[in-house]
Amino acid sequence: MTAPGTAAVPRLLAGIAPLLSRYDGWLLDQWGVIHDGERLFPEAGAALERLRAAGRRVVLLSNSGRRVAHSLRHLAGMGLDPRLFDAVVTSGEVAWRLLRERRVPPFSHLGRRCLLLTRFGDVEVVEGLDLELVDDPDAADFVFLSGVDSPARDLDSYRPLLERAARRRLWAVCANPDRVAPQGDRLILAPGAVAEAYVRMGGRVVHTGKPHPWIYREALRRLAGIAPARTVAVGDSYEHDVVGAVRAGLDAVFVLEGIHRTRFPPDLDGAALAAEVAELALRFGARPRWLLRRFAP
Repeated sequence: MTAPGTAAVPRLLAGIAPLLSRYDGWLLDQWGVIHDGERLFPEAGAALERLRAAGRRVVLLSNSGRRVAHSLRHLAGMGLDPRLFDAVVTSGEVAWRLLRERRVPPFSHLGRRCLLLTRFGDVEVVEGLDLELVDDPDAADFVFLSGVDSPARDLDSYRPLLERAARRRLWAVCANPDRVAPQGDRLILAPGAVAEAYVRMGGRVVHTGKPHPWIYREALRRLAGIAPARTVAVGDSYEHDVVGAVRAGLDAVFVLEGIHRTRFPPDLDGAALAAEVAELALRFGARPRWLLRRFAP
């Protein structure tokens, strides 16, 4: 049997229909697969309906640094029927749980004084946690990087704060490893870019989202009873969705017309498409099992 992610030439599919009999559990990325941050993709809704009609279990998996309740409100606001999925897992919720439980390093010894970087003042990400929020890096025990105020703020605007935290070698918990995020037809700054800059300054970062293991452990827990060989992960970010799935021992479906859409235009021929995927596979050390232009039935 071919190990997940090692197929020589990923097969391009028109939709998910050929995979329905192969996989019982489905982990679906949100941004770029289900929606663009502002609206649902009609074909994605139809694909979800097909999965539900076939009795498949579906977990929506997101690198959002915010908690599940926010994600549910966002999805409802875009008109997604909650009956079409079984659960939502966000990296923000995973970070919240790890900070609450404090069972494993570095979470077990982070301290309580938290410098919170969040999107548009959202403090729901720390509600219920025994933390003291501070504004000064010199008074903080750690940094919680939940979100950034993009596009209103750019990376340079965060540098002075990060430099002060890095001088103290503070740990940063990054609840969203994405460096960019789709918003409508453009890409905006995401927390992963801030975390990357912080590491370059000498800071220490622990990530809770894809491609790191914490979020997959939680997602697979929601699919308890379904073997990894019968589970597939669908996503549009190669370095997060494809790499994360392969590291977790899962087959991956790579959606081409998401965050990498400029690399995979509709008129790209088969040989050129295969070459582009091969280059990404070589760069990131992981290969998807399947390709979709869009998540469609």
